[in-house]
Amino acid sequence: MAGGKMSGRQKMINLMYLVFIAMLAMNMSKEVLSAFGFMNEKLVENNVSTSEKNALAYANLATKAIEQPAKFAPLKEKADKIKQYSSEFYEYLEELKQQMIADVEKKDDYEAMDKTDWLDAYFFKGDTYTENGQEFLNKINGYRNNVIDALGEKSKFVPVLKSRFTTDDVKDDETGNSVAWLRARYEGFPMVASLTNFTQIQADIKNTESDIITDLLGGQLESEVSMSNYNGIVQLDKNAFYPGDNVTGSVVLGRYDPSLKPSKVILDGKNYDNFKDGSVVLDMRAGGVGEKDIEGTIFFMENGKEVPVPFKSTYSVISKPNAPVVSADKMNVVYRGLDNPISISLPGVADKDIKASAPGLQKVGAGKYLMRPKSGNTVKISVSAKLADGKTTTTSTDFRVKDIPAAMGSVRGQFGTVRMPKSGLANTPIGAGLPDFLFDLDLQVTSFKVKVPGQLAIIVNGTQFNAAAKKALSKAKRGDMINIFDIKAQIKGNTYKLKQVLPVSIELTN
Repeated sequence: MAGGKMSGRQKMINLMYLVFIAMLAMNMSKEVLSAFGFMNEKLVENNVSTSEKNALAYANLATKAIEQPAKFAPLKEKADKIKQYSSEFYEYLEELKQQMIADVEKKDDYEAMDKTDWLDAYFFKGDTYTENGQEFLNKINGYRNNVIDALGEKSKFVPVLKSRFTTDDVKDDETGNSVAWLRARYEGFPMVASLTNFTQIQADIKNTESDIITDLLGGQLESEVSMSNYNGIVQLDKNAFYPGDNVTGSVVLGRYDPSLKPSKVILDGKNYDNFKDGSVVLDMRAGGVGEKDIEGTIFFMENGKEVPVPFKSTYSVISKPNAPVVSADKMNVVYRGLDNPISISLPGVADKDIKASAPGLQKVGAGKYLMRPKSGNTVKISVSAKLADGKTTTTSTDFRVKDIPAAMGSVRGQFGTVRMPKSGLANTPIGAGLPDFLFDLDLQVTSFKVKVPGQLAIIVNGTQFNAAAKKALSKAKRGDMINIFDIKAQIKGNTYKLKQVLPVSIELTN
């Protein structure tokens, strides 16, 4: 096109054509660079979401390990190793990414990330690798091998790990020659492509964690639902019966699954065939006064075999009402400093004929009382009732008096260890609560102390960080654990003094 004799006009046309082609190539390159950048953003978002889900799964496993150490403690030990290996490798990649784009002014200007020189110089030196390039390979291989060692060579995840984190040579489709993995994946690639590649490896780490922890929990929970892990539960329509009454109720499994049909039931040594909605329906004569046993075995089919599930319960047969019934509405104790609901009644006796007394006891309605206990470890409630025959029966019941349990510090309504960004923590109020307490109490934090790694503890009055605490927090780094302790709190509208408020820790995410 440029050879031979051409007019000036033709030369100009040819030159414009070449410029036009070059511009198309440049525009296409920019679009590709931007596409890599947008893909990287999506991967980053997905990694954050997967991290949050993994944190919940780890917390769930930790709780189960405390509740059932024999079953879940070995799984937690294995999961903790996976978590440690994953966190270390993930952080290494994050530091590598930040180092690579440190000189890029606008971190979202992906079209400016078209150079290859930074990573080429960082990983490669002639025909060999730099120390940094070899370290990168060692990190990938080390992570893969460590996780396989933790799971065992027979784990179903071994092929997945070897595939996701391979560093084997890559075959060149054009020449048929083998190319070293590191050079095939990173040499001569634009910076934004390598950035996205690193983020994809981070995604593989998070997905590997998710797959493994889900499998660990799921495998154990699957065994938990086996029929052999259940006991039969006898549910009676009431706890006491009069002579001649029918004892009514049902026998069910702990899961209360109406779809389960028993193959047979042995009750008190005899076959029993009154079934309904997965339950054994009880209907038999109560007999004479006294305590009675209900005992037997319920059989279910599992894997072609009958699985026996024993059950046992007791009930009482009484002659007639002869003593009031006193029960705490919340639990079998009353709490100091609180209005504890108490119900006092007697079947067949009007409320006006029942009198109750105790230190701190106040009647608030028919059969309803509030107990605010005084000093001491027990309180006795005395009750007298006038029966239909004109006789009076009296009784007394002792209740244990307990202090309100220790409250827990909280951030954003979360207790224990909370993950959040540094900027959010500086402006987030510190709270306190009683997550497992039966009473809903409104707690107000009045002061607390903040400990940032490497900094002196700061005393804060109120609920939010003061200037000194914010200054100390500004020196914290990603991954640092900020401790909020010595929390002082009070119950709104109540003079009771809480004995203790447990600390809360915040792991910084940036």
